Amino acid sequence: MSLHLNGVAPLPHLGVIRAQGEDAASFLQGQLTQDFALLGTQEARLAAFCTAKGRMLASFIGFKRGADEILLVCSRDVLPATLKRLSMFVLRAKAKLSDASAEFALYGVAGETLKALAPGPRAPWALAQAAGTAQMVQLYPADGEPRALWVGPAGEAPAGPALAPALWQWGEVRSGIATVTTPIVEAFVPQMLNYESVGGVNFKKGCYPGQEVVARSQFRGTLKRRAFIAHADAELTAGQEVFQAADPEQPAGVVAEAAPAPSGGWDAIVSLQLAAVEAGDLHAGRADGTPLQLLPLPYLLLADV
Repeated sequence: MSLHLNGVAPLPHLGVIRAQGEDAASFLQGQLTQDFALLGTQEARLAAFCTAKGRMLASFIGFKRGADEILLVCSRDVLPATLKRLSMFVLRAKAKLSDASAEFALYGVAGETLKALAPGPRAPWALAQAAGTAQMVQLYPADGEPRALWVGPAGEAPAGPALAPALWQWGEVRSGIATVTTPIVEAFVPQMLNYESVGGVNFKKGCYPGQEVVARSQFRGTLKRRAFIAHADAELTAGQEVFQAADPEQPAGVVAEAAPAPSGGWDAIVSLQLAAVEAGDLHAGRADGTPLQLLPLPYLLLADV
């Protein structure tokens, strides 16, 4: 299936929040789950913006575009509410937040096309300069195929054959890293989507909204849900509940992100109760709904401390 994952796909479902000013990094440091104070010029960050209860309102890929400018790429459907809420906390900080989506073109680049644009192995979240003023963030691979997020000026695009957006979306699912969209706002603490295992949480940095809950989940062994990749023969949708056959009353999990699979059916990232995973016999929508087949995660989970 990974042979399909090659080329350049437009990503109109993503938008850009710009944080600008001498306090931009320190402001984001106090709001997001990742360390932006130590953000270098050759690295990006996966990060979440949480409520005081540690529930994810948005997820970002963030990187520096200049000394006092940081771009946060997120799902466009959560951008307005996220921008409004983040802006409430700026107060006296010398930082200005704005929706800069119209100024940038966002593309996904995968497979041999990416290897031609950026030869050599790169670690996930590495930031590289592309042609002109464009920048590329290395993402987690999908089925072994390298992938990157290309961010450049509006109207520009990376060279390469067209990749269908649906195939790019499927690659996102197969990478095992979910992006927060409207149907799952406030549904998960970061670890329920494995964010601590893929560079999305820094446990050594200072406070941010929800930090106590996120830390407690990690260090007290209270985490009872994890993200898994699943396959089903019927359509799956973000926000859809998942049930274990023996318990039709209480959902055992939620679909975080889904896409049609090239070989048929649907693949999804599903956050599930560990007890339900152990019991097996999982179904989408209801206890006798479409059966789910769990697939191996493409990365290792950090051992609980």
